[in-house]
Amino acid sequence: MTPDAGRAGRPTLAVVGATGAVGTVMLQILSQRADIWGEIRLIASPRSAGRKLAVRGEQVEVVALGEEAFDGVDIALFDVPDEVSAQWAPVAAAKGVVVVDNSGTFRLDADVPLVVPEVNPHAVRMRRRGIIANPSCTTLSMIVALGALHAEFGLCELVVSAYLAASGAGRAGVATLREQLSLVAGTELGTSPGDVRRAVGDRTGPFPEPLALNVVPWAGSAREDGWSSEEMKVRGESRKILGLPELPVAVTCVRVPVVTAHALTVHARFEGEVTVDKAREILATAPGVVLFDNPGAGEFPTPADVVGTDPTWVGRVRRSLDDPTALELFVCGDNLRKGSALNAAQIAELVAAETA
Repeated sequence: MTPDAGRAGRPTLAVVGATGAVGTVMLQILSQRADIWGEIRLIASPRSAGRKLAVRGEQVEVVALGEEAFDGVDIALFDVPDEVSAQWAPVAAAKGVVVVDNSGTFRLDADVPLVVPEVNPHAVRMRRRGIIANPSCTTLSMIVALGALHAEFGLCELVVSAYLAASGAGRAGVATLREQLSLVAGTELGTSPGDVRRAVGDRTGPFPEPLALNVVPWAGSAREDGWSSEEMKVRGESRKILGLPELPVAVTCVRVPVVTAHALTVHARFEGEVTVDKAREILATAPGVVLFDNPGAGEFPTPADVVGTDPTWVGRVRRSLDDPTALELFVCGDNLRKGSALNAAQIAELVAAETA
C-alpha cells in the first residue's frame, strides 16, 4: 500500500510559503504531530516551484502559488508576507478553502477570528470570511499563560516589555545578527561610544541600529505618538483574544541579540487580590505552559533554554510589592514554533476535527 492510500478520505492541507523561515518550521511540526492529513500540498512563489522538501518522511514537490494550486484543498496555512495574504487568502477562501493566516493582514478584522487554541478555541467557528488569523509571535509568546490567569482572576491591566529575537525579523534578521557577531567577536568593541556602530557600518539589515553587543528599543514601523506597529499588535491582539476590548495595555518592544525565542516581562493586574501560590497552581496545570520557577537554584526560563520547544515557559512569578491585585512574570517562548507555526497547525487541527 502506498503512503497516500492509507490517507484516503482525510483532509487536504496546503502550506503556502513552504520555503520560508516559518514554513520550514511548519513542515517539521507537521512531521512531528499526529498525522491527520491526506495530501500535504506545498505552495510557494513561482521561483521556488519544482523544489522538493521533506514532510512526513516524504519528498514533496513545491507548486507555484496560483488559483489552481488550491483545487481540492480543504485547509490552507498561509506563512507569507502581508501583501501576499491580502491578495491570495480571499482567493483561496472563495474556493471553499479554510485559510489559517499567519500574516498581520486580518488579525484585527471583525469578521476574522484571532485564535489561540488553549485560550479561545470556540472562535474558529466564527469565520464569516472563511479566514482564521494566527496572532503575532510576540503575543503568542505570552498569551497562553496570561489566558489561564485571566480565566481565574479576571485581567484588568497589562504592562509588557518584550525582548524580541532576531528571527522575528525573518531570515534576514538572523543573517544580520550572525554577520554582526562575526564582526565583533574577539574584539574589545562595546567599550567606547559608537565603536560597535563603526564596526558594523551599514550592515544593520532589517534593524535600525547594530544588534550585536546591543539592544534596540524598536520593532516594526512607526505609529502615532511614538508607538511601534509591533507594540500596537500586542495591544490589539491581546484585547481581541481575551475578549477584553477596553483592556488597558502598554507595551515596549526591544530587539535583543538572540537568534530565536522571545522573552517578556509581564505586569498583570486583576480584579481582586491574587496569591502567588494560586497563580503557580494555575500555571503549573495550564495546557501549553511550563512553570520553571526556582530563582534561588538558578531556575528560570531563558531563550537559550526554550528554543526549539513548544510550550510557553514561565518563571519569576511574584506578587507586586505595591499592589496585591497584580502579578509579575517572566515568560519565554520559541517565536517560530508556538509563536507562529505550531499555533497555526493547532488551529488547522481544530478545523479538521469539525468534520472528523
